[in-house]
Amino acid sequence: MAADFLFAAALGALHSLPFIHTSFWWMQLLCVALLAWRVSLAAPWRAAALGLAFGTAWLGAGTWWLFISLHRYGGLPAWMAVTAVALLSALLSLYLAAAMAAFAAWRGGRPGRDALLFAGLWLMVELARGQWFTGFPWVAAGYAHVDGPLATLAPWVGVYGMGAVGAGLAAWLGVGGPQLRSGLGRSAAVVAVLLALSLAGVPSFTRPTGTLSLTLLQGNVSQDEKFSVEHLPAALEWTRAQLLAARGDLVVAPETVIPLLPAQLDPAYWDSITAHFRQGSQAALIGLPLGDEETGYTNSAAGLSSASAKVAGGFYRYDKNHLVPFGEFIPTGFHWFTQLMNIPLGDFNRGPLAAPSFVVRGERVAPNICYEDLFGEELAARFVDPAGAPTVLANISNIGWFGDSSAVEQHLQISRLRTLELQLPMLRATNTGATAVIDERARVTAFLTPHTQGVLDASVQGRSGHTPFVWWAGRFGLWPLWLLGLLAVAAAARRRRP
Repeated sequence: MAADFLFAAALGALHSLPFIHTSFWWMQLLCVALLAWRVSLAAPWRAAALGLAFGTAWLGAGTWWLFISLHRYGGLPAWMAVTAVALLSALLSLYLAAAMAAFAAWRGGRPGRDALLFAGLWLMVELARGQWFTGFPWVAAGYAHVDGPLATLAPWVGVYGMGAVGAGLAAWLGVGGPQLRSGLGRSAAVVAVLLALSLAGVPSFTRPTGTLSLTLLQGNVSQDEKFSVEHLPAALEWTRAQLLAARGDLVVAPETVIPLLPAQLDPAYWDSITAHFRQGSQAALIGLPLGDEETGYTNSAAGLSSASAKVAGGFYRYDKNHLVPFGEFIPTGFHWFTQLMNIPLGDFNRGPLAAPSFVVRGERVAPNICYEDLFGEELAARFVDPAGAPTVLANISNIGWFGDSSAVEQHLQISRLRTLELQLPMLRATNTGATAVIDERARVTAFLTPHTQGVLDASVQGRSGHTPFVWWAGRFGLWPLWLLGLLAVAAAARRRRP
């Protein structure tokens, strides 16, 4: 029995690899197939334990870098930081544990029907993790396939639909009887499906608009120096110098590249930046906090241009909508935990979900901040009004909280998946990486080496139009996928195993 749980945990840990090295997309399917095989032979309580072991190892190995922010920058003792990451992984894996118990109880012994049941349960597990309690969909299964055959499905069903199809194919391999002939037949069928998806291609749902030249900044400021009085002046001066020297039509600087409110800055500093972009033909998108004690504070991006000087406040403003628990707001009942850490935590207000875009030379640039690009359905809400729909996406982030870890590469893959879902390019200006330009087919067209201080000069072609995913997710959110998951489970569970 213990060997089974260790095997499931090993599979879960291995399952985290394709989210960094996406050429190993097939490994994600293999790990899930082996999990389905073991669960199909187990009683419900045992299947739940296998699901818990797999999920805890999957999320623990995939998000181990949370330890860095809690221990190195938060000051928690190492044992407490490890425990916190392990508990979070285990709690989020309770969804998978419940699903595996349901699969063991409801499967009917027919590979096709059981695969449908497994796919429906897997879909609802990932939807629950991605939405409930503000959502934490990091390393959702579909992200492993940004360079695999299942990526063809992204503009139709999004990352969760990709994960569900992959789970169904994997379960079709893993469940069923031991007959060699039958197993070989199913394997050949799965290979045929994947090959067909690879050859099918994806229609161009969007069309080119204009082209912008770009300058993307990467300050590479260590998180323990970001608010330091010894290092802050030099970092601020580097940012100003690069903003004023930039050549691009659009200059993008990372999340909180200016970690102070405008009122806290030397007036000459902020005035020199705003005057430069208000008088010329260039535009800038700069990450910084905004607000005051009376109205509250926001994690924001300020857009500066000659046109934005005429709006209220003197600049375009984007306020982050999807806030990070414990980083940007403190969940009820957890103040005791945050008081243990030495981190400058925010208690920010939320911005609007369907925020207007920042118009630069006719292109509508839609900012999103940090892990907001995990929520494709929320970005899709900005497309409901065709007249204001984005033509370019811009992510500004600070992954410095997680050091030199796999979080940088994982976040790049997340942004690449968004470009497939929305078929729009994504700009990434980050503090420590990955600063990059990604086109509408998830190809990285320009890239700056992570963990270096530098400037990336590049260009981007805007796109107009929308994918099927944008159409339904922008209007209905993820409810259509919830309905599909429920229907799949209901249809497959009608005939239980005798």
